[in-house]
Amino acid sequence: MTRVSTIRAYVAVAAALLILLAATSLVARLDLGAMNVLIALVIAAVKAGLVATFFMHLRTSSPLMRIFAGTGLLWLGIMMALSLNDYLTRS
Repeated sequence: MTRVSTIRAYVAVAAALLILLAATSLVARLDLGAMNVLIALVIAAVKAGLVATFFMHLRTSSPLMRIFAGTGLLWLGIMMALSLNDYLTRS
């Protein structure tokens, strides 16, 4: 049984994405030192999670589709870790 998302849910998610966009813009203008990057990455991760959950329909999809999405995120993390490792070991 699949649950169908309502227009109200899509509007709420779109509004949340706009609020998070404003938060990203605000954080970019503030001088928080090294925390700027961390806060911006957390906001970006929340936005990506909302898009994947609602607009890509992972909330109502099969467990196999969720496993494939998680595997893609795991692979992205591995590639970012390897790239960061390469970058940090250069003189």
